[in-house]
Amino acid sequence: MPTSLNESIASSAPPQAGTSTSSATEIEPQQPKVKQGVTYAHQDDLPKLPIPKLESTCKKYIDVLKPLQNHREHRETVAAVEEFLKHDGPVLQERLKKYATGKSSYIEQFWYDSYLNFDNPVVLNLNPFFLFEDDPTPARNNQVTRAASLVISALSFVRAVRKEELPPDTIKGTPLDMYQYSRLFGTARVPTENGCHIGQDDGAKHLVVLCRGQFYWFDVLDDNSDLIMTEKDMAVNLQVIVDDAQQTSIQDAAKGALGVLSTENRKVWAGLRDVLTRDEDSNNAECLNTVDSALFLLCLDYTEPHNSSELCGNMLCGTSEVVKGVQIGTCTNRWYDKLQIIVCKNGSAGINFEHTGVDGHTVLRMASDVYTDTILRFAKSINGQAPSLWTSTNPDPSKRDPESFGNVSTTPHKLEWDMVPELSTALRFAETRLADLIQQNEFQTLDFQAYGKNFIISMGFSPDAFVQMAFQAAYYGLYGRVECTYEPAMTKMFLHGRTDAIRSVTPESVNFVQTFWAENPPAQKVEALKKATQRHTAITKDCSKALGQDRHLYALFCVWQRALDEDGAEAASTGISSNGYSSDAGSTPASPVGSPKRDSPLGSANGSINGGSPVPQAPQAIPAIFADSGWDKINNTILSTSNCGNPSLRQFGFGPTSGDGFGLGYIIKDDSISICASSKHRQTKRFVDAIEAYFLEIRRLLKLTQRKATSSKASRAREAEELRPNTGSRSKNKGRIIKAEGVGEGAQVEEVGMSDDDDGLGGCEFSLSSGVFGGVPLMSFADGFFDAGMLLKAIKASEEEEEKASEKAAMQARRSVGKKLRLSEY
Repeated sequence: MPTSLNESIASSAPPQAGTSTSSATEIEPQQPKVKQGVTYAHQDDLPKLPIPKLESTCKKYIDVLKPLQNHREHRETVAAVEEFLKHDGPVLQERLKKYATGKSSYIEQFWYDSYLNFDNPVVLNLNPFFLFEDDPTPARNNQVTRAASLVISALSFVRAVRKEELPPDTIKGTPLDMYQYSRLFGTARVPTENGCHIGQDDGAKHLVVLCRGQFYWFDVLDDNSDLIMTEKDMAVNLQVIVDDAQQTSIQDAAKGALGVLSTENRKVWAGLRDVLTRDEDSNNAECLNTVDSALFLLCLDYTEPHNSSELCGNMLCGTSEVVKGVQIGTCTNRWYDKLQIIVCKNGSAGINFEHTGVDGHTVLRMASDVYTDTILRFAKSINGQAPSLWTSTNPDPSKRDPESFGNVSTTPHKLEWDMVPELSTALRFAETRLADLIQQNEFQTLDFQAYGKNFIISMGFSPDAFVQMAFQAAYYGLYGRVECTYEPAMTKMFLHGRTDAIRSVTPESVNFVQTFWAENPPAQKVEALKKATQRHTAITKDCSKALGQDRHLYALFCVWQRALDEDGAEAASTGISSNGYSSDAGSTPASPVGSPKRDSPLGSANGSINGGSPVPQAPQAIPAIFADSGWDKINNTILSTSNCGNPSLRQFGFGPTSGDGFGLGYIIKDDSISICASSKHRQTKRFVDAIEAYFLEIRRLLKLTQRKATSSKASRAREAEELRPNTGSRSKNKGRIIKAEGVGEGAQVEEVGMSDDDDGLGGCEFSLSSGVFGGVPLMSFADGFFDAGMLLKAIKASEEEEEKASEKAAMQARRSVGKKLRLSEY
């Protein structure tokens, strides 16, 4: 393994029994070296994350829990918080301030520790996915052509990052932190017996391709990070790989599909990696190093998912298909410890990424630029004057002096692992556990085409808050209650900022869903919605300033854990906690703010702390706020949501964060809304149908109460025509006017003073009345139960809805790794 790959951006030191899960040895991430580029030009000017005032955090914590608790529970939480403010809180706050001195971020090390100590499989638990839109040129939507195009564009993005030519992200002119881009390529999550670390090869220049569970590699960049292959060269290599992989039956290939091992429990996977690297100079060790140090992985699937839901499942966890006792699904064609570009046989493509070092917003920028570049390069093939996305032009590989490439190998090599019995047995067991995991989850999508951001803004609402209230209303309509909900707010305006937690359930949102499902006038329902969305927008802006309660409380929790380690159990019980609150002996303290998926920096699928080692099981008293049941409540996220996407993506999603919850990834486009819902078989389709029914019903109510509003697709020219007085001119009024539905008198767009995207801060880290409707009698919805399918049918019948379309030191050694393939014309 190259030395650079062993250098982690965050590490997990071996926790001792009865000590904190926080690393004893901390590694402060290094800032990228300042060069003449623009990418990191603003890094030194970014402010650090502020540590919120303790009193403010505690007040917000009480406010967040109030709508989720009964009166007795809330009284207990208030008492616990008051006790915390009198005793432990101020001490821990001062410890946190002292700890943060000289650090880039007070939360960063704790964040890394929580992710890297996570012991369960990363597939379906940590890794999110993006699903690209199809290539706009149909002829390019076949696997090899699409994959070659995407890889060339991705490599151009790598080049821009390494040369520091990638323009910084900004929000309304405010620069954002760009550190995560330096950790996007050439990285791997490496498990050890004491937790994981993130290794990186800064000089990586090769690509690894997975096809039918078989591994191939070839160089794609030179030492200057310039591309050394044209798109046609890339297509030739990929076609050679596909042809070679087909020489081995899918059943036989499955027996050596070692990528499945990356889905194992992290400690198990660490032990298996020890088997692979037992002899540092062995073939298996070389093969593993080749995979770990690759820029990224390209997965070429041999299947074609039939619908959007299947596509999402394929991008998130692959498919499970067992034939004659052998797993032949695409789940064997993945390596979840790295960034993966996945391309199906029909050209459908997506991204699955390891989430520890990067958030959705960062990978979204990459995905957007990659998709845009594929279009611009095609345009340039038509018109040489077409613009380019990149600041500088990559030297044309076909016109370069062969000597200028240096020591590179562009011919594909197949990695041939030595399948010792120990590995074969482990692979069989890992596959069955993976198949279990896949079968335990289901996915449903909604491609809502009736309206999107434009219409929502025209009605005077924040799009993100509007969709969040849709989730609340649909869930309440099915179950008659509200549950703990999470949405990330981006905090990249600060140095090494990640996300803070927006808690969507508020007194205003509860009032809205209760008003919506009761027999109230439309105007009252709309007014309740307006107040709920305004409250959600205010919370979003607060969290984007890193003033939310979740991350701060989590950091205080980690500081208390450190006290156990640094001061000893006696000091922790007498000097830190003096309130009489204690946890049961042998119990595990609740997870701070959910799980280490999208919704928080720590925890497991059931909301409890876990990781590479157990949390201290000390019988000493813990601070009152962390012993209270409210801490458990806020850490058990039922609706884990995230808004991350743009027109380059068809869908975005992730697995549920709790056994009885939903994972909701959504994209709000100008005239549509895309949602991918996941759960462990909690009537996911019914929930998605309920969301769609709500969208249609709330539009009806909005049209009833805001007659001036119109279709979001109306143009300014049409508005001007409606406003222009009738002069009687025959040349302008000849013939009978034909009006489209929703366009005409009283249909002008009403301007509103509402930001169309909450300043881009929400998400990404990577929202019926009773009686007779549509001729169908509807039951009373006051109790929160209804048949979503019946309601949806009624709404569609009433409104006649249109149809939806939804070279480092080891470089020389690896030149001989694997069997060299023979090239053929493509």
